[in-house]
Amino acid sequence: MFRSAKYLIAYLVPALVGFSLFTRGIWSYTTLMVLFGLVPVLEQVLRGSDRNLTEPEEQRVARDRVFDLLLYLNVPIQYGLLAYFLWIVTTQVIAPYEWPGLILSMGISCGTLGINVAHELGHRSKPYEQRMAQALLLTSLYLHFFIEHNRGHHKYVATPLDPATARYGEHVYAFWWRSIRDSLRSAWHLEATRMQKEGRPVWSPANQMVQFMSLQVLVVALIGLVLGPLAMVAFLAVALVGILLLETVNYLEHYGLLRRELRPGTYERVLPRHSWNSNRTIGRILLYELTRHSDHHYLASRKYQVLRHFDESPELPGGYPTMILLALVPPLWFAIMHPALETYQTRWAQPIRG
Repeated sequence: MFRSAKYLIAYLVPALVGFSLFTRGIWSYTTLMVLFGLVPVLEQVLRGSDRNLTEPEEQRVARDRVFDLLLYLNVPIQYGLLAYFLWIVTTQVIAPYEWPGLILSMGISCGTLGINVAHELGHRSKPYEQRMAQALLLTSLYLHFFIEHNRGHHKYVATPLDPATARYGEHVYAFWWRSIRDSLRSAWHLEATRMQKEGRPVWSPANQMVQFMSLQVLVVALIGLVLGPLAMVAFLAVALVGILLLETVNYLEHYGLLRRELRPGTYERVLPRHSWNSNRTIGRILLYELTRHSDHHYLASRKYQVLRHFDESPELPGGYPTMILLALVPPLWFAIMHPALETYQTRWAQPIRG
């Protein structure tokens, strides 16, 4: 029971977002202050554990439906928060200094409850779980992630062919542009290829990119028509924050790591050493074990509650919230990450330059 109960702490994120939206004023920045102020400090104290579950524990936990329900609840919560945010924007007078706090708070919800939980559900095989993943991605207007992440990123991660693998020496702002642009291109290419193999026209209604992009345009248009242009712009703003939060996480998860090229265009299989890991306790729980990213890429079908630590996985110098903040200041990021990369390369004799 304790193993599932600890993930109730993940609901701190929507609770903070709801508090920020409800209280407004200077308290609209509560989500930002706690997740990117208090949590990084606490993670320096609570550094976490590299302990893995025993095989009997893992089998028992993997079958426990409570862990799935904890994910599913994020769907109505996320939509409830978004509806409340749009209601505030439409009906309330908002002071200029409140806008950044409200947008960042709701945007953080889009990136964590939205894209992060969708990431976990999108790897599941049950159709209804995949539909929930798509519903969550819609709140950040990033539905193409469902295609590109599963069929592109996991295939090409830690290679020059992957838009979401940050190159050595590439700063996060250049990465944002490249990853967003090229992941869209990759998702379209993947679906166009699928259509051609099935003997359908590329612009077929069966093309998921056509479905997803049409749905996103429709949602934005409906918000603008029903709630007005201010609500539409506010929705686009929080979606952008969610997207940039995701892409910053992408940036730190594989920065500078490369798989060996066995022959032109063919790479060694993905191993735990091809993703940065973090065992920091708070980040692990708040992000449903996303920070044990090495095992996720090693075996994407593993559920979040049974992800493992590997000694060969490179360990981030800090937890995810800390590393996100560092990434936003490239000189600090390079000063901290490049020595970590060099230490890792020396220990495991791995290539690091992308």
